[in-house]
Amino acid sequence: MKRLITFAFILLMGGIMAACGNASADNNDSETITIGYFPNINHVAGMVAEEKDMYTETLPDGTDVNYKYFPDGSAFMTAVETGEIEGGLVGPGPAMNHFASGADVNIVGAGSKGGTVIMARQDAGINSPEDLAGKSFISPRVGCTHDVQFETMMKEEYGLTSDRVGGEMKHVTGKPATYASMFETGRVDVGTVPEPWASVIEAEGTGKVLVDTPNVAYGETLPAAVFVTSQELVDNKPEKVQNIVDAHKQATEFIQNNPEEAKTIAIKKIKDITDQELSQDVIDNAWERIEFSYDVDEQVLQDFIDSSYDLGFLDEQQNLDGLVDQSFLES
Repeated sequence: MKRLITFAFILLMGGIMAACGNASADNNDSETITIGYFPNINHVAGMVAEEKDMYTETLPDGTDVNYKYFPDGSAFMTAVETGEIEGGLVGPGPAMNHFASGADVNIVGAGSKGGTVIMARQDAGINSPEDLAGKSFISPRVGCTHDVQFETMMKEEYGLTSDRVGGEMKHVTGKPATYASMFETGRVDVGTVPEPWASVIEAEGTGKVLVDTPNVAYGETLPAAVFVTSQELVDNKPEKVQNIVDAHKQATEFIQNNPEEAKTIAIKKIKDITDQELSQDVIDNAWERIEFSYDVDEQVLQDFIDSSYDLGFLDEQQNLDGLVDQSFLES
């Protein structure tokens, strides 16, 4: 897994990835903390904290802070569980699924809400969700946050399911940054698209909004990103977790109070990490679909994982008691 992550980062970053730190050092003079996040707009708090050096401000003097950028939630969660990173931002789906599988992890805050859009290819002949029988749709991964949102909506509201469970819709997976080109070449009909890639598709004219964020399942209530750390770190070094959460809260409040500067940072960081430069219009459009907040609604997470079970992504129904620890947000 580590070899796979490294390969992906070389492709994304051209060799500019920061070195990974060792979480085991006890001497603050030489200790290194590594924070992870994804290069997408729901993770702007990670970008702001890195650009503004906020973790260095809240952690003890002499602490080195590095950052690692992840291609998917499974890779991120594995890095948390193995101690490769101390924590960071990930979609709620991977965090809940790994917890349900026995991982000792905690959600200690959120990063944002919203930002999932269902897009249809312009010439696919799709004008409403009812038209999706026999059509193909793409999501980042099987059972990821955006996949569950889409399949929950389709099953509950339109009675359509994917071929994964013998249904009428063909499911494929791929990176959201490629969806615009896949629409253009006709390789898929519909995408469950996280921002800013939905706004990219709109700007390029290869697709249209089929279902906007407020009408997608859990569209405005489910955290689009959560801040995760290990249970071991919470139990053994709570002061360090508090320092990390304090910086994350500062970054989130910076976004709320300085949206234009935060947008500039997002454009820069996404370009640095992915080599894709997003226009101001794309960022402005995407921003309208996202709420940046570190508050976590535990009941929404439980409802979401109940949906994952109902869709067959989980073998057993799960109780998320113990996953969320809001004490660090309250300090």
